[in-house]
Amino acid sequence: MAVPLVLVVLPLGLLFLLSGLIINAIQAVLFLSIRPFSKSLYRRINRFLAELLWLQLVWLVDWWAGVKIQLHADDETYKAMGNEHALVISNHRSDIDWLIGWILAQRSGCLGSTLAVMKKSSKFLPVIGWSMWFAEYLFLERSWAKDEKTLKWGLQRLKDFPRPFWLALFVEGTRFTPAKLLAAQEYAVSQGLPAPRNVLIPRTKGFVSAVTIMRDFVPAIYDTTVIIPKDSPQPTMLRILKGQSSVVHVRMKRHAMSEMPKSEDDVSKWCKDIFVAKDALLDKHLATGTFDEEIRPIGRPVKSLLVTLFWSCLLLYGAVKLFLWTQLLSTWKGVGFTGLGLALVTAVMHVFIMFSQSERSSSAKAARNRVKKD
Repeated sequence: MAVPLVLVVLPLGLLFLLSGLIINAIQAVLFLSIRPFSKSLYRRINRFLAELLWLQLVWLVDWWAGVKIQLHADDETYKAMGNEHALVISNHRSDIDWLIGWILAQRSGCLGSTLAVMKKSSKFLPVIGWSMWFAEYLFLERSWAKDEKTLKWGLQRLKDFPRPFWLALFVEGTRFTPAKLLAAQEYAVSQGLPAPRNVLIPRTKGFVSAVTIMRDFVPAIYDTTVIIPKDSPQPTMLRILKGQSSVVHVRMKRHAMSEMPKSEDDVSKWCKDIFVAKDALLDKHLATGTFDEEIRPIGRPVKSLLVTLFWSCLLLYGAVKLFLWTQLLSTWKGVGFTGLGLALVTAVMHVFIMFSQSERSSSAKAARNRVKKD
């Protein structure tokens, strides 16, 4: 990690990790003291707590890096966003697709009740992974034999969720890379399927389970298509931390759950057909630079800026009081302890950055094996 970047990562990392540990501690207390007696009350409070933490990442994208998100949606979709439970399916194009979803959820008023199906290792990430666990994210091992029961149990417990939620499911199962696209194309040819050009072949077992279980209490599926325009650099956590902007175009289309096919085979086919259509949609975007639907204003609310300023002032005040009280920097032992703490923060932030990039370098062989498993 270059020295200038360390000078940026350290204060941002301290802010996020320290505020996050405070939030995690409160979440743990509430999980043990309130959730056993009132799951609804716990969820309402935790929604507020999760926002206090996650809004800092929204601020990072909106205000620090100035990433520009352009939303395309028809009237029905735009008016429904944030006012109903929804299963959100999307292609997986960049390191920060999950953050793009958080920003759209924040604009729709449901950031604190946003959920996702994540790989199991995510929940062990300090602060952010722990907050997701307390927020009832679903963590899977990417092995259907192991994940089927976990997924169905996780989905069924959402029936009594007290506020509108979005549950994000990346049905491709992994991030798009050239090696994975090649593997998907080879598999499609061998199975007599349309060869994809801009997406991967969806892994539909999880989606079929989600539709089967949630069709009685989730009224809509939001089909989401994400693309980075050709003249814009790929957004990454590293670029965002450096304050470097990007542009992301997002198309959202609402499908009524009541119109979904009844049989599991037909639901699976529906999902595959959606991704064939999505592939063509991305071809058109690459040619024209836009989607057909109207561009919807999402603005840049100051809420994330105010929350970040609140945490900054609170933690700075606490740090000054701590150093004055303990005189930590007046001894070599104290200086060494402080240096060790800063090194630890730097190391944790490095882990975050590397984790966000963890699927980008899969070999062609590994990609083929992943496609065949499904």
